[in-house]
Parts: sequence; structure tokens; C-alpha cells
Amino acid sequence: METKTEIRIGSRESKLAVIQSEIVQRHLQEKYPEGEITLITMKTTGDKILDRTLDKIGGKGLFVKELDLALMEKRTDLSVHSLKDMPMKVPEELPILAFSRREDPRDVLVLPKGKTEIDFSKPIGCSSMRRILQFQKLYPQAVFKPIRGNVQTRLRKLDDGEYSATLLAAAGLKRLGLENRISRYFEPEEMIPAAGQGILAVQGRKDTDVSCMEGFADQDALWAALAERSFVRTLDGGCSSPIAAYAKTNGGTMTLLGLYYSETKKVYETGSIQGNCADAENLGKALAEHLRHEVEESV
Repeated sequence: METKTEIRIGSRESKLAVIQSEIVQRHLQEKYPEGEITLITMKTTGDKILDRTLDKIGGKGLFVKELDLALMEKRTDLSVHSLKDMPMKVPEELPILAFSRREDPRDVLVLPKGKTEIDFSKPIGCSSMRRILQFQKLYPQAVFKPIRGNVQTRLRKLDDGEYSATLLAAAGLKRLGLENRISRYFEPEEMIPAAGQGILAVQGRKDTDVSCMEGFADQDALWAALAERSFVRTLDGGCSSPIAAYAKTNGGTMTLLGLYYSETKKVYETGSIQGNCADAENLGKALAEHLRHEVEESV
């Protein structure tokens, strides 16, 4: 008699994290109709500490620590993450098994309910240096105030009148069914997204049978992830440094956009590179080295 497939998926507790994990759960349920595919949710350190910005408490790795531990202790079999929240170095024993097809990678502007334009007498709610730097270029008059918490918390703070606007990832709002809150999309050329934005990463153990992800894993997302993460790794950027990278694939070729910020000079440079998708990691490295040289050599 065949044993029933049992797969336990580890997820953060937030509504968005659960919705994202359910995307993977549905895929597995279709693949193993008789199987038992369960979600196990947990609060991570990053979800618990909400009174300080991420760069002050140790970066985005705080969102994956507990999930990693659950995998290692075999309390779960898979973890689902927003790729942009994952540290650039993933433990060898906990490899990424698959990248999902990419949702909308863009950043968006969200205004308080009933408003149609930004009231610049109030601050923009934003804790991301990457977004702040690029938004300032578009709206030099903007001032910013940190905002933390899940998407619903941020929207509530916004609607309560604390902020004039906030900047979020389109992917999260769309997955939550809150697309109607988007006031303006920023094209990647105006505001380069965070590496991996819009892509889900499914993580397992070294001994996990990867065939469970067949039909889910997306080749274009894999190439984009390799290029974008290689760019960030080359610049040694954790998730809290204002580094941005976005790869657009077209057939077998790729255009990679990147942003590098110098902490010492307080200036940033953006640029792009084109090449073959199969060369994704090298393209990321080459663009990173080029931009670093441009910034460090600038007077």
C-alpha cells in the first residue's frame, strides 16, 4: 500500500504570508490529491519587534530564523518566503527548491482613503531607504517618517491620518485583493524594485524531493533571482541596505537594472546591463562592480 504524502508548510502568521503559502499548498494539493498538505504558522522575531526599523534590529533575516529552525528540527518540510525578505546567503542545508512565477514586481504609491493627491505637509510613511532615495528624486519636497507592521496595519495608520501616503510592493497588495488601494505604479525605471520582489521562494532541506515543485518552479523567475541576488551579494548588501536590482527576461536574454548607494559618500548610481539569461549570475556581478566603480570614483 502506498503511503500517503504528508507535507507541512511553514509560514509567517501575517495574512499575506498565509495567502502566499496557500499558493504553494494549492499546487501540492493538486499534485497529491490524496495527500495531507498542512500549513504551520509562526511568529518570527521580525514580526514581534515593530517599534524599530529593520536595519536597527538586524535586517530582514529576522523574518526567516524561526522558519529555518522549524525546517532543521523537521517540524516542517517546506517554508514559503517572499524572496525579497530572504538573506542573500541561504544555509547550505536549507536550499531554495523553487521560485514562483513573478507577480507584479513594481512599487506603488498608496494614498489615504478618499484622497487623490499627496499632501506634502504630512510625512510619507516609509522605512525603506531604497524607496526613499528613489522617491526623493521624483518628489524632492517629500519628508518621510518610518512605518512598520504588516500591510493592513500600515493601511490603517495611513487612513487614520498619520501619513500623507505610503509606498508598498504591488505584489503584496494584489495577493491580498487590495489592488483598488493603488494610486500610482512606479515603473522599474523610475523606482528599481528590491531584489526578488514579487517572487516566492520555496525552501526545503537537502534531502527534500524537489520533484514536488515540478509545475510550480518558474524558469524566468529563477534567472531573475540569480541575477538580482548576485548583484546584491557582490555589493555585500543585506536586505536593509538601499540596493535595488530588477531583471526583465525576454526569451533567452535579460536586461538587469541596478542601484548602488555609497554609505560613505551618500550618493547613488543606477545602471543596466544586457546579456544571456544563462549568464545571470555573472551579469549581476558585472553590473554591481561597474556601479560600485562609478560611485567610488566620483568626486
